[in-house]
Amino acid sequence: MKGDYSGPWTKQKNENNTPSSCCYAIQHTTRRQQQCIQTQTVAVVVPKQKPTPLKHSSKLALPPCHIHTNTFSFVPMLLVLLFLVVSSLFTPALSHPIVSDSGRRLSPANQTFRPGSELNKLRVVQSYLKKINKPAVKTIQSPDGDVIDCVLSHLQPAFDHPELKGQKPLDEPERPKDKGHNNTDIVGDSYQLWSDSGESCPQGTVPIRRTADKDILRASSIRRFGRKPRRSVRRDSSGSGHEHAVVFVNGDQYYGAKASINVWAPRVTDQYEFSLSQIWVISGSFGHDLNTIEAGWQVSPELYGDNYPRFFTYWTTDAYQATGCYNLLCSGFVQTNNKIAIGAAISPRSSYGSRQFDIGLMVWKDPKHGHWWLEFGNGLLVGYWPAFLFSHLRSHASMVQFGGEIVNSRSMGYHTSTQMGSGQFAEAGFGKASYFRNLQVVDWDNNLLPLTNLHLLADRPNCYDIRQGRNNVWGTYFYYGGPGRNVRCP
Repeated sequence: MKGDYSGPWTKQKNENNTPSSCCYAIQHTTRRQQQCIQTQTVAVVVPKQKPTPLKHSSKLALPPCHIHTNTFSFVPMLLVLLFLVVSSLFTPALSHPIVSDSGRRLSPANQTFRPGSELNKLRVVQSYLKKINKPAVKTIQSPDGDVIDCVLSHLQPAFDHPELKGQKPLDEPERPKDKGHNNTDIVGDSYQLWSDSGESCPQGTVPIRRTADKDILRASSIRRFGRKPRRSVRRDSSGSGHEHAVVFVNGDQYYGAKASINVWAPRVTDQYEFSLSQIWVISGSFGHDLNTIEAGWQVSPELYGDNYPRFFTYWTTDAYQATGCYNLLCSGFVQTNNKIAIGAAISPRSSYGSRQFDIGLMVWKDPKHGHWWLEFGNGLLVGYWPAFLFSHLRSHASMVQFGGEIVNSRSMGYHTSTQMGSGQFAEAGFGKASYFRNLQVVDWDNNLLPLTNLHLLADRPNCYDIRQGRNNVWGTYFYYGGPGRNVRCP
């Protein structure tokens, strides 16, 4: 993008320069008979603004105040007090380190307000917002604060891609053939908070969560906004702080995957961590040529600014380096549905020991055109990833993976307390631990099949674990998750 600002943000806020609270005790002495002396104390209090630790805050901590017990006359005392207040405004002494929400100390460079840099950053942000926020024919205010724009289908971000310009969304693909499985009435379907009131987008439009400037400013840079952190992609270890509890199949050619995913709202304790539960469709060498298609739900304070579980998608063709993005934050995924907003909060969510809710997701390769389609819930087509986006996935997947992932930043020097799934270990079972059920894959002939030769992986089983099972109602299923930091996970 022309004029792209790729350097790290420095989040500066122009706080009120209110001096720290100081109490000046002024004594007046009066003589009484019999040489008695009475001391009268007048306390003058300057209101205190207590510094709140903020990520990349520009706030300065002022020197601590002292109690003065010298004897003054009233008029000189006022002059001294005025001098102290004025001088404190111009004395940027850093007596205490400024600490971020995650406990990291910030360098003095991040505490300096630079008007030119700030203005340039805001110009770049506004330019980027104009690029990704498309004109809306209708706007819906969600109860959680999101703004949902109903955008004409042919104006959505995907059609900014040179290979899609001037095209229209495709017709419905051929769905995989399912030999059928039983369902259960003790589990309800989850949909989305913004549509709970009955609002919807008109036919011919797609609902898109509007991106705000604060969303971008939470990211490290515009280049990294809407993208997963760069990291190693090995599945046999937790690289770059990413920890998994997953099941996977490999060693064959796969053309899709399907599962129902239990929805919770796990606690995420650091703004730059996340907790997600998803399906991965994977191909490549697990080097820099890795291709993935991903869909599920996630809690990500950095991306969304809150702790709601949200329906999300992701794709990359180079192991999260430079290609791909979340949701519709770049040209790639083509949305075809006017009822589901990618990136919007899911409602309702499951509660401990109470009713459980899940979302059904299926990703598969259309035999006719070769594009990868996404289905949500009971048959709602969300849209597709065009085949030309990919290298290895243009043909088929070599691995399918299901499960949970968190980021452990160790920002306080020990393992995070960010939860995976419900925050309970797998052994807690139904109604307490989170689950995936009815796991299936799509074969070369567009058939949905149960999983065979299933592998389990928990990077740190004392922090997050996984247990697999099978029955006639849920087919292949598993429970997974955990609380993070505990006595066995320091």
